[in-house]
Amino acid sequence: QVQLVESGGGLVQPGGSLRLSCVGSGISMNINPLAWYRQAPGKERELVVSISSEDGVRFADSVKGRFTISRDSTANAMYLQMNSLKPEDTAVYYCHAHRRYWGQGTQVTVSS
Repeated sequence: QVQLVESGGGLVQPGGSLRLSCVGSGISMNINPLAWYRQAPGKERELVVSISSEDGVRFADSVKGRFTISRDSTANAMYLQMNSLKPEDTAVYYCHAHRRYWGQGTQVTVSS
């Protein structure tokens, strides 16, 4: 059974940082494609960053230069480092693997 478990969300002030984690079980996080999506209240889910063998790493324009993605093969995990956070980054963030599996999401709220 495949499971993706996100963690690391929370409340942070504008300009702050958070690191989200996505740990996979029953699935290898070393195999592409992988992605992070987010969904803000009242909006559609949008792609934040993707990793694929065809296109490499691609970030949404809104997060370029502020977010980075990494993974740890030992932990079978993927991470999203988010810096210089803005209120418009507030959303539920989802891990997505192999164009098929979703995590349950983790809430990120950027507010003073």
